This record gives sequence, structure tokens and C-alpha cells, in this order.
Amino acid sequence: MEFKRSKRLEVLPPYLFAEIDRKKKAALEAGRDIINLGIGDPDRPTPDFIIDELRRAASDSKNHQYALNLGLPELRVTFSQWFEKRFGVLLDPNREILPLIGAKEGIAHLPLSVINPGDVVLIPEPCYPPYVSGTIFAGGTPFYLPITSDNKFLPDLESIPQEVAQKAKLLYLNYPNNPTGTVADLEFFQTAVDFARHSEILIAQDAAYSEIYFDEPPPSILEVEGAKEVAVEFHSLSKTFNMTGWRLGFIVGNPSAIRALGEVKTNIDSGVFQAIQYAGIAAYQGYDRHWRQELLATYRTRRDTLVDGLEFLGWKVSRPQGTFYVWIPIPESISSLDFASMLLDKANIVVTPGTGFGPSGEGFVRAALTVDVERIKEALSRL
Repeated sequence: MEFKRSKRLEVLPPYLFAEIDRKKKAALEAGRDIINLGIGDPDRPTPDFIIDELRRAASDSKNHQYALNLGLPELRVTFSQWFEKRFGVLLDPNREILPLIGAKEGIAHLPLSVINPGDVVLIPEPCYPPYVSGTIFAGGTPFYLPITSDNKFLPDLESIPQEVAQKAKLLYLNYPNNPTGTVADLEFFQTAVDFARHSEILIAQDAAYSEIYFDEPPPSILEVEGAKEVAVEFHSLSKTFNMTGWRLGFIVGNPSAIRALGEVKTNIDSGVFQAIQYAGIAAYQGYDRHWRQELLATYRTRRDTLVDGLEFLGWKVSRPQGTFYVWIPIPESISSLDFASMLLDKANIVVTPGTGFGPSGEGFVRAALTVDVERIKEALSRL
């Protein structure tokens, strides 16, 4: 017997990353030499000192039981210490920090904890798809805020109609931004906090890429005075420490919002495997080791190789300030989906069509800097 999908799934936009992965696998099975600039999965290994701590903790039987949803006190303290050193912001480890099974999980579940069916959620787009799917699963109504080169890829909060702002309960932000690579400054975050306070809505700032940057370290929205009254911020170990498969992240900020998300999670999951929590402690305690500078230098070299090469071929490409993505404009005569399909069919290159991130992504494709320089040079040769 085949069961019909729920209406929630019927109204979701297609999760384009999964479709791209399917096409890529089919091409690989056919024996083609594919250069994958698609999904942003770091190609560098997790640092050895983190793996060593996982190995130690996993062999300790006390870590084989259910974990606490709040996470180890030592983990929350370690993260608060790092946050104070990195951003100059004090966090209460017992009220203002909650571990997550990866930031994606918390981002998708947050609407279940703070909105009711029919409430409006403000979503800048192009965007990371779980902002939309999490809203729909919770019965919310997405209201899209196009971010384009005209507005420097920052949402124009003043353009939101008053009747929409009155119904809105949640505003997603994502800086450094996936897919555009834009970094927001404290002036913009101040504007967002003022807007949220006036409209009585919660800001959910996705800072998963805060530690992948090329110039000045990006700020936290919580650096704005009074931001904890209206904002939470998501952080992730996935990109910072090359730990995408480990699934460990955090939400910090407004205590009531964090408490509500914790109630949702208590009914859904049983916390993060404790051995991974100990590995997370080791990760942040080793944050300042030399390997991080080497990692950022690697991404910088890859970024410059790709952008310089595209410019040589006649493309006008903005050099990203953060993340490991390049947001590439394409000819107006072809859709981003058709362009990506053409690259796969004719050049064996995988990129992500801009429309996978929302309507405003049309006219662009996203390339991830997750292959070595020689492969980037080969991709440029094929182009």
C-alpha cells in the first residue's frame, strides 16, 4: 500500500539540494569526472585533536546513555567563554545557551516554539531552505524580503507593509549570508533590533558561517545593546571545525525563546550524544590553534582563484566577504536551472541553481569552494 503525502509536504518547494545530489550520483555512476561545486560540505578533515577527544569520550560507558537536553554544563560554559572572548558578549550558560543536533535542526524547529498557525514569518530570500520549510511545518505564512545587489543583499525592513509587520512573529537573518557571501555590520544589526523591538517580533540570526571570513571577523547581533530582548543567534561547528556530519550546534540569546525551543526538543529528541559534546568542548578550547588560520588561508586562495578566473572569462563577480560560496551571475537568456544542467551535461561541473534559494536567486548560480585549487582551475578550463 502506498500512502499519500501530507498536505504540509505537498506545499513545500522542492528541496533542490537533494535533486542535485541525485543527478550528481547518477553522473558519477556513469563514470564521468565530476567537479562538485554544489552542496557546501567542507572537504578538509575534522582536526585530529577533536577526533581524539571523541575517541576517548566514546569509549567511556557513562556517555552511552541518554544525554540531557540542556547538554553538559561544561559544554555550555565552554561555549559561553568562547562567545565572550570572540564577541565580547556575556551569556548565562543556564538560561541563554541551548545545544542543538546541528544548527539546521534548531532553525527548522524554532517556528514550532514561537509561532501559531497563520502567523507571518519574515524571510529574506534567496535563503537557506529550512527557513521556509520550518515555517510551513509550523503552519506559518512566509513573507519574502528579496535581497539583491541593489540593496547590497540586505533586507529592506522599512519596505515591509505595516499590516504584515503587525502579523509577523519571527524574522530570519543569515549573515555571513548563504548563498551571497555578504557580511552584515553592526549598523544593520542595530536597524534590525530596532525594527524587532518596535514590531514585537523575534529575530533568528543564523550565524553558521560566522567563522568563515576573509577580512574582519563578522559581528554577532548580540553585540547590539538590548539585542537579547528580541534576538537569538544560531552557531554551528559544521563549517567552523569541518564537522558537518557530527551534528552539533547552539542557539544563544533571548531566554524565553530558548526555553520554548527546549520544550519542543524535549518532545522530539533526547539530546546530543555526550561523546560528541565532549568533542565540542575540545573544539572550542582549541579554537585559536594554527589550523584555523590555515583553513581560512585555503578558502581565500580558492576564492581568489575562482573569482579571478571568472573575471578573466568575462564574468562580473562580487568577491564574497564570508562563507565559502561564490554567487555567480549568469546570462539573462537562460534560467539558473537550465544553466546548472548545461554545466553538468557539457562540462561535468555541479553548481547550485539560484532558484533553489528562492525567486530572487534567479539569474545566479552558487559555487562552493570545497574542492582544491587544481580542481577549481580545471573547472575554469572547462568553462
